[in-house]
Amino acid sequence: MADPSPATIEIRNLWKIFGPKASKIIGTDTAQLDQAELKRRTGCVAAVRDVSFEVAAGEMFVVMGLSGSGKSTLVRCLTRLIEPTDGEVSIDGESVRGMSQSALRQLRRHRVSMVFQHFGLLPHRRVVDNIAYGLEIQGIGAAKRRERAAEMVELVGLSGYDQSYPDQLSGGMQQRVGLARALAVEPEIMLFDEPFSALDPLIRRDMQDEVIRLHREVGKTMVFITHDLSEALKLGDRIAIMRAGEIVQLGTPEELVGAPADDYVADFVADIPKTDVLSLRSIARPDDDASTSDGPELDASTIIKDAVPAILSADKPLRVVDNGQLIGVVNHNDVLSVMVGDKR
Repeated sequence: MADPSPATIEIRNLWKIFGPKASKIIGTDTAQLDQAELKRRTGCVAAVRDVSFEVAAGEMFVVMGLSGSGKSTLVRCLTRLIEPTDGEVSIDGESVRGMSQSALRQLRRHRVSMVFQHFGLLPHRRVVDNIAYGLEIQGIGAAKRRERAAEMVELVGLSGYDQSYPDQLSGGMQQRVGLARALAVEPEIMLFDEPFSALDPLIRRDMQDEVIRLHREVGKTMVFITHDLSEALKLGDRIAIMRAGEIVQLGTPEELVGAPADDYVADFVADIPKTDVLSLRSIARPDDDASTSDGPELDASTIIKDAVPAILSADKPLRVVDNGQLIGVVNHNDVLSVMVGDKR
């Protein structure tokens, strides 16, 4: 197995407490109080509580939680749009909390881009000029700005709309402009704070597909905030589920659905069909029948739903392989057992 990518973002024991004398609470018994009791006793709200995780280079890392869970506060702490109360945030090994205001401006202008739910487009500027705005702030010359913006128009599927104004576009198209603007400055990292939550369901699905495509094509490290579990499962390489400022489980979609850490996570994933998320690896059983040696093969990472046609059409158990090595077999009864479990 290849070595994992190095961490681009490192979060260590991060806290954000809003209220009077917030920094004095950390490290005391008071910090362990639940949200309501902490508010009653101190007037403070702990939006992020002792959170630690890493995001690998090129990873799509999703933070999911209900309203008030602390996810949006967390993502804003990464570039100090909200100042953390305590803990450490590092990008490529450099402490964000230790940056001067000048270095912080450089980080936000050149290395990290953010896409919000509200598009924030300039209404008096055409699409191409909105896309080029970040480059203008960087001091890039007009000719190079136009060239780069034109490339981004093509990349996000806005060909033919480059001279339109924002109010002439649908919500989904406006969000594409926001994506293009964020990509235009060639950031190392892209942060998304519930960018699609105001869009209609069909447009939202299209935009999710667009982000998946862009992630595959441009390979940026991405942190995506959402309250929607289906969106998280669709987008995330790994997902952190937050509740009351804390991460209650962090793992791959398969780990969350297949082995929820507690009842809270179990309730979240209860309505998710396991066949849509779990891979053949999770249901493969030992091969104790030599007659399967010439049976059909599928990779262990294949999602069960996608393997169903091959399994049902095979006259022998299907061989499950990982890097060419047999790890087990599955047949139609194995798939049926997962499907029956979904309906309980």
